[in-house]
Amino acid sequence: MPTLETSLPFLALWALVGYTLGSIPFGVVFARIMGLGNLREIGSGNIGATNVLRTGNKTAAALTLVFDAGKGAFAVLLARLLASEDAAQITALTAMLGHCYPIWLRFSGGKGVATFLGLLWALSWPIGLSCCLIWLIAAAISRMSSFAALTSAAMSAPIMLILGQAQGTILCLLLTVIIFWRHQDNIRRIRNGHEPRIGQKSNEM
Repeated sequence: MPTLETSLPFLALWALVGYTLGSIPFGVVFARIMGLGNLREIGSGNIGATNVLRTGNKTAAALTLVFDAGKGAFAVLLARLLASEDAAQITALTAMLGHCYPIWLRFSGGKGVATFLGLLWALSWPIGLSCCLIWLIAAAISRMSSFAALTSAAMSAPIMLILGQAQGTILCLLLTVIIFWRHQDNIRRIRNGHEPRIGQKSNEM
């Protein structure tokens, strides 16, 4: 864990900032702006980029992916700039929680993959790059976006240790737990051999 440099009241404030930024449902926002309908009534009902893609609008899906990752990265960088590393890590955790459990959508949000990767890039770009590469390799081998996400998340903490950044290990473990929790249905389908492959109908992101 990072050294505690910020007082508890200010950590709580940064936790709120992270949650607020993370809870912005960009998938819903872009779907409405571009006249794509109610995203909660399309496909899986998920707010992430993959479900936005089911509308047939690749631009909206790409924007959702970029902004979901970007809001996590922005939250971390803002806290690091204006406060310290402990605030940045608290902000990262609550931004992830905000995306997965946004108050605006009755705490029913996305699965957090794009936000997770955005957080890692901001926390440490070599770790973010490594986890993105792991995602790509796992996706290419398995042809399953969910398996790639789970593999990338599971490797984040070990990579932190390997690259000598142990202070971020606990955060990565917590983020990994969230990713696995949000992918419970996918894990069951993977075990049963029923998880859709990339390009088929799925419930990712």
